[in-house]
Amino acid sequence: MAIITIDHAPVNALNYQVLDELAAAVEEVVADSNVKAAIVTGAGQMAFVAGADINEFTKLTMPESAKEFIAKGQSTFNKIENSPKPFIAAINGVALGGGMELALACHMRIAGDRVRLGQPEINLGIIPGWGGTQRLTRIVGPAKASELILTGDNFTAQEAYRLNLVNKVVPGGEVLKTAKDLAKKVVSKGAMAIAAAMDAISKARDAELKAGLAVEANNVVNLVSTEDAKEGITAFLSKRQPVFKDK
Repeated sequence: MAIITIDHAPVNALNYQVLDELAAAVEEVVADSNVKAAIVTGAGQMAFVAGADINEFTKLTMPESAKEFIAKGQSTFNKIENSPKPFIAAINGVALGGGMELALACHMRIAGDRVRLGQPEINLGIIPGWGGTQRLTRIVGPAKASELILTGDNFTAQEAYRLNLVNKVVPGGEVLKTAKDLAKKVVSKGAMAIAAAMDAISKARDAELKAGLAVEANNVVNLVSTEDAKEGITAFLSKRQPVFKDK
């Protein structure tokens, strides 16, 4: 597995440089055949990512500059969401604005029990621009997403769990360990099966059911003749753990 750490003191805010570095790290993970899963977390104990760097907003005085900054964030987060390898957000501190949008772009999320999350952009007279209006709505539904986005209120990790926004809530000191344990379970599986599952799940997010079922069926057909599939079935019948070779 790979661990990507957002390290931009004091609160790991996202600016052009951080987004460029994050995009490069994601591309490296996707290209590395030895990596099957990645964890994204924040440096320190205070913040996962507290949002977009407010200093960047002071420069966005023209529509074109704002459009460029929004496109940069959306492109970076799309790389994560569309990755054939799963990304796990280890939310070890506040995840607000762009930080929450980064977490939403990941495929699984582990949160510390004292973290706060939220989309507070409306309090600045703007709205989420890096996928918050879209991904949050897909996860919690339009009514709850409307409440969270239109009030700009922060909410707890426990509320996030009730909304299916995070997979687990654990004590703060156990966030990264729990994310690593989850990643270890994933990487013990065959790489081709992981990629096929990620592809089918992605279609479930964006396509109609009929189209998604076609992708799922095609991916299963492509997997059944692989060495990993044969090993998995043989190991199951032999009551032993499979040893996948990613072939």
